[in-house]
Amino acid sequence: MKKFVFGTFIYEYHLIKQDRKTLSLTVVPDLKIILKCPHNVDDKKIEEFLKRKWFWLEKQLSFFKKYQRNIYEKEYISGEGYLYLGRQYKLVVKHGTEDLVILTKGKLMVSTTKLVSNGNYNKKLIDVWFSEKMQKIFQERFSAMLDKFDYKNNPVLKIREMKKRWGSFLNKDKIFLNPKLISTPKECIDYVIVHELCHLKYKNHDKRFFELFNKKFPKWEKVKDKLEILGVSI
Repeated sequence: MKKFVFGTFIYEYHLIKQDRKTLSLTVVPDLKIILKCPHNVDDKKIEEFLKRKWFWLEKQLSFFKKYQRNIYEKEYISGEGYLYLGRQYKLVVKHGTEDLVILTKGKLMVSTTKLVSNGNYNKKLIDVWFSEKMQKIFQERFSAMLDKFDYKNNPVLKIREMKKRWGSFLNKDKIFLNPKLISTPKECIDYVIVHELCHLKYKNHDKRFFELFNKKFPKWEKVKDKLEILGVSI
């Protein structure tokens, strides 16, 4: 973790050096700051870049702070932010003639037949919607990634809560995905699936494992950086 001081403001950011020609700055919904740069860029140039980007940086942080709430403090009322496939959506709850949840124009719209302030009922509607989307998308990505392999006996996909992992495997017949993966981009879901599918052949992270991983998912290192920034390791 690097630190940037500008006046009375202090920022901590993740520095990722890559084979690239330019510097880029990103703020993710959970307020993490990510700076990507070429391998040969020195600290002085990085600091100058951050100073030029200061106003934009503050604007992005303010935007995400507006909707950020700890998952344990959610009240399931309008104004809260929800992550879905790598994007942040603002929750809007309205009274309607039917119970319905849809995504539209950057918003997670909930139509409820109950009071809009009924957080417990709103939570039920949102949880069902996320569960249905998760089952569908996870299975689609699992099938697509499984096609990269030639296993005679294909494993089955299971979903399981895990505190410190995005995915895991059991013997050679089950692969588990963390339901929180639905908040990440699809390429992150693919990464975890391929990672676990490689483990079906090579249990340890040895040379053979990474040779297979590189063959099946060449961009895995870049995607791994995204997942590590989200705070859960694999």
